[in-house]
Amino acid sequence: MARPRVSLPEGVEPPKAIVKKPRLVKHGPIDPGVRKGRGFSLGELAEAGLDAKKAMRLGLHVDKRRKTVHPWNVEALKNYLERLREAGVEV
Repeated sequence: MARPRVSLPEGVEPPKAIVKKPRLVKHGPIDPGVRKGRGFSLGELAEAGLDAKKAMRLGLHVDKRRKTVHPWNVEALKNYLERLREAGVEV
């Protein structure tokens, strides 16, 4: 049986994953920028000290297909966990 999702305190929103856009070969080495992703990769969650089940319980989206670990996503996850701890949510 699945554990219930944690009720989030008011004013604490889960962050969105930011990923790099795919680079088209015809554009060469031009950086295409970033966009919102489907969720956080398992590597990003592991660096922040979470596993996939705990992350989903905390309201985070998980993208099991992504392999990249972006430092800005890890930092966003750590800040989110800190805000939850300050609000008294057991993480």
